Amino acid sequence: MADLRDYTSLRVGGPARKFVEVGSESEIIAALEAAGDSPVLIIGGGTNLLIADKGFDGTVIRITNSSLQAEVDACSGATLTIGAGENWDDFVATTLERGWAGLETLSGIPGNVGAAPIQNIGAYGHEVSEFITRVRTYDRQAKAIKTFTNSECEFGYRDSIFKKSKGRYVVLDVQFQLRRGEITTPILYAELAKKLGVEVGEKAPINATRKAVLELREGKGMLLDDADCDSWSAGSFFTNPVISAEVAAQLPEGAPKWPMADGRVKTSAAWLIERSGIAKGDSVGGARVSTKHVLALTNSGSATAQEISELAKAVQAKVQEKFGITLEPEVNLVGVTL
Repeated sequence: MADLRDYTSLRVGGPARKFVEVGSESEIIAALEAAGDSPVLIIGGGTNLLIADKGFDGTVIRITNSSLQAEVDACSGATLTIGAGENWDDFVATTLERGWAGLETLSGIPGNVGAAPIQNIGAYGHEVSEFITRVRTYDRQAKAIKTFTNSECEFGYRDSIFKKSKGRYVVLDVQFQLRRGEITTPILYAELAKKLGVEVGEKAPINATRKAVLELREGKGMLLDDADCDSWSAGSFFTNPVISAEVAAQLPEGAPKWPMADGRVKTSAAWLIERSGIAKGDSVGGARVSTKHVLALTNSGSATAQEISELAKAVQAKVQEKFGITLEPEVNLVGVTL
């Protein structure tokens, strides 16, 4: 019986009733069909999961397929089809080495390619949905392969049709369209622009941008390091809240505000947490707010899933009390509720 703490970046979680590791598309489909209608948990890198101490009473399928198909145009760029089990940052590094631009600001995000469209991962002004052309999945309900175009994925901020239809679609591979080039599009994120020594709106070399992003993430404890338990996290535990313009207007002066196309406003979860009374290093048992960045909840070495969830609830309560805003978890909760 597999102990799931060995397969997650938070290093917590109890046993799985059944654990299967699959390395090809046919094996993925066979494992899903064998599970029938029983509960299934799909994991890849295990970097965005908080699994209960009691474990998972169903089939856990760990996907490791890392196939790659490329159609390259010497002038325009490449269309790349990547297996769901490929490590995300290894993929990003490969694209830059080959001179394909676009994914550099998404460097260092932990996890595998298959999780990228589900969460619509993003960082430093860009989201993966900008580069995805299609997603191939296995539809557990129809028991058939289902391919989604970009528009059919219903991408939103940390959202997609795959997240909305939780458990129905299992990603098999993802297709990306990247341009050829050594220079980024305009840098829109002030923190990254400062790190690169450019003005917001200016461009920068793609490899220098990747280096800067990795250094920024490392400084926030957002790069996984086996030797540093302050990085034993699931990345950003909460999403940045998207609130009404009326609620945004009531925030204190200096609060980050990013207007959305629908009239709502996105603000910073980290800013709210820091000003609610939560401090870096605050802890509940072995669960601890990172000493580097308040948005990461970490396992200091002996944490349980229950302690991490209690810490998350304490953070939520402080922000709710101070600002009247409910933080929503970005982390996938399995057998755990907030």
